[in-house]
Amino acid sequence: MAKEKNELWEWTKALLIAIALTAIIRYFLFTPIVVDGYSMMPTLHNGDKMIVNKLGKPERFDIIVFHAPEHKDYIKRVIGLPGDTVEYRNDVLYINGKAYDEPYLADYKAQIVDGLLTEDFSLEDTPLGQATVPEGELFVMGDNRRSSKDSRHIGTISINEVIGDTKVVFWPMKDIRVVK
Repeated sequence: MAKEKNELWEWTKALLIAIALTAIIRYFLFTPIVVDGYSMMPTLHNGDKMIVNKLGKPERFDIIVFHAPEHKDYIKRVIGLPGDTVEYRNDVLYINGKAYDEPYLADYKAQIVDGLLTEDFSLEDTPLGQATVPEGELFVMGDNRRSSKDSRHIGTISINEVIGDTKVVFWPMKDIRVVK
């Protein structure tokens, strides 16, 4: 009888430890997210399931997940960091006056036959209304530039609202990949 109670207690402890570890990992380290919408096409597709890494600090061109003003989580790409100037001219990204290549948009740009993928703008043309990204803020954009509600519409986002970055699509199985 004592042996059965001891075995039950050991199984209970193992289960409690497993639940605690799962909660800690999910809350502090990694969490799953489902892509909702088409704003990150062609890089991400509606329904893709991804792993969000909650460790580290967002860097330029990372794909991040953040709490948006609409009380919803958005997935976008970091374009501007604090202190940066950001503008688009003739479908070319300029950060601090330097032109940047965006290889993740190359295939999409090649498909466009009626104008530019990204319309010309500068930070002054956005809700930010100033020349540089403020301290503690990020300027983000979706890869589907013609159909993305991003910093051009909602303004910059606070670094404090960032949940983490994401690079791994784990579902559907046929689309498992690391995205850049």
